[in-house]
Amino acid sequence: MDTKHYEDLKKIIKVYLPEDVSVDDITPTSHLTQELNINSANLVDIVLDVEDHFDITIEDDEIEKMETVESAIAIIESKVE
Repeated sequence: MDTKHYEDLKKIIKVYLPEDVSVDDITPTSHLTQELNINSANLVDIVLDVEDHFDITIEDDEIEKMETVESAIAIIESKVE
């Protein structure tokens, strides 16, 4: 896992975290909706921000696979290489 991609993704995610979740709670194994309490609308915003930031396109079936920070990074890395 690329550390830069991880840090960039954390910066994108932290904007959408609810007040009761800290940026320090974000780990590679964090589940986006269950552990970080990101709702589905914000998940779409995160995907859009990721697409803009990394200049990639994430397909609908890939969005469904973005359950954890780690799985999101795997998708990003498969697109930017």
